[in-house]
Amino acid sequence: MRVIQEYIIEQGVSVISDLALEVNRLSGQQIELCYHCHKCTAGCPVVDAMDYGPDRLLQLAALDQSAPLFRSRDIWLCVGCYTCATRCPNDIDISAAMDGFRQMALARGYQAGERDAFLFHRLFLGVVQRFGRSHEAFMLGLFKILSHVPIMNDMGAGIGLFMRGKVPLLPGRSRAGKEIRQIIQRSKP
Repeated sequence: MRVIQEYIIEQGVSVISDLALEVNRLSGQQIELCYHCHKCTAGCPVVDAMDYGPDRLLQLAALDQSAPLFRSRDIWLCVGCYTCATRCPNDIDISAAMDGFRQMALARGYQAGERDAFLFHRLFLGVVQRFGRSHEAFMLGLFKILSHVPIMNDMGAGIGLFMRGKVPLLPGRSRAGKEIRQIIQRSKP
């Protein structure tokens, strides 16, 4: 397949949209292999909150429809659980493509389609960089202080999780903290 793609591009006859080529380059995927079986969308745990769903986002990219794709809240709602990747019969890692779509949207000046999504992503990376791992209570506290989410709206559930020992109050540190910080620093543009 790769040889055919290279020949087509070399001859100047592109059957793959520029948008698909760019996300392929950023994500290391071949999203044009998607034949829209909908297995990714059927398994997505957040598809009910999405406008399109994973396979339709790939279709928008294939059709070079950047505006609806980048304005969509879907690329920001993706939780990166890799359910889509495990279900894809063509081994497309749609989570990686979603990362590429987010990078492209930000580079082109689009605002996150989901309120406070970019803040959440930045806080998550900041907490991981600081502690070498995620810490839910610390991250949630920061998010609620800095976002538009009411501080008290899920306090009861949080206290219940804390009382059952599911969420530690203080963050632990990873032994690989230095390596994790180096990875994050190397990944910055």
